[in-house]
Amino acid sequence: MGRGSGPGHRLTRAERMELQLRVRAGETHAAAAGAVGCSAKSVQRLLRKTGGMKPRAPLPSSVRLSLAEREEISRGLLAGESCRLIAKRLGRAPSTVTRDLAANGSRVQYRAWRADDAAAARRRRPKPMKLLACWRLRREVERGLRRRWSPQQIAARLAVDFPEDPAMRVSHETIYQSLFVQGRGALRQELTRCLRSGRAQRRPHGRVSGTGRLKDMVLISARPADVEDRAVPGHWEGDLVFGKQGRSAIATLVERQTRFVLLVHLRHGRLATDVTNALVPVIHRLPAHLRRSLTWDQGKEMGLHRTFTVATGVQVYFCDPRSPWQRATNENSNGLLRQYFPKGADLSSYTQTQLDAVAAELNGRPRQTLDWQTPSEAFARAVAMIP
Repeated sequence: MGRGSGPGHRLTRAERMELQLRVRAGETHAAAAGAVGCSAKSVQRLLRKTGGMKPRAPLPSSVRLSLAEREEISRGLLAGESCRLIAKRLGRAPSTVTRDLAANGSRVQYRAWRADDAAAARRRRPKPMKLLACWRLRREVERGLRRRWSPQQIAARLAVDFPEDPAMRVSHETIYQSLFVQGRGALRQELTRCLRSGRAQRRPHGRVSGTGRLKDMVLISARPADVEDRAVPGHWEGDLVFGKQGRSAIATLVERQTRFVLLVHLRHGRLATDVTNALVPVIHRLPAHLRRSLTWDQGKEMGLHRTFTVATGVQVYFCDPRSPWQRATNENSNGLLRQYFPKGADLSSYTQTQLDAVAAELNGRPRQTLDWQTPSEAFARAVAMIP
């Protein structure tokens, strides 16, 4: 049974120390208990009583600069060497050295020990909540939310109102997370009602979803300049508006120059084949000079974009991941559509005739961006243009 007197014996000081050493070395509770001659439950009780094991210090990552490398950077700077030469000697990218300099002072102020300590502090988790630590900042953020400003507007305005006070800086993402993440308590939860969306959940920008990539995408960065400045009509933005539990959807198309909206009924579903078969006839009904391009997000529903382009002659450009602002015209129109198709509605119950009536109403609204003309009037002029 080992050196002890059975699973139920009282552990001696030496046995307790040996158990802790074995567990710290990576042995399982059962293996450590067998070596000492006690039960695994005794090991668990010991760890609970002592507060568990102290976490092992994390191994230094080769991705991050070490203290020795920062010493080399400091010596190189004193010798007057360029960042490129220092980086070459260290086997690092020049941008790695320049970023470390930018984060830790100029060439004259850079010190290796100070830079290493600052990097360790930045890596430390969890981070203190800035909105909890600074009541002045929290007060200004809450004041902006009550005025129904967006978090992005609040963050930008703080830099204008307090240009020389770094304590009065906060990112819009931090404001969102302070509102939406339960348990943080930095901002009162009722302030979520002041947001335009009214949502109580948000997925942070920057998280990567595992949806895969479409083949042969042409990204928005390759889109011609005349699309961006809306100088020429015929460039469209598209997306899907989903119904209850994502089981039904409507395809939306918005012309960038005139803000003219087309709604397409997806009666057979929202797979790539269904969306392509529904959009192609709609595009064919447009005049040739108004069929130039279509900008879409990277949703799977546009998986047959090459088939769509061959059938219509319309080149499809794809937005960057998690960048809805690159289809701002379409996003704005989809927001307006929620007046007619609230979230949770079954969109399959609407007919194409009903969708056309909604589109006609939207296209009949005067728009400030069109000098108070309606999208229908602007689109009619575009149709009458001689290509």
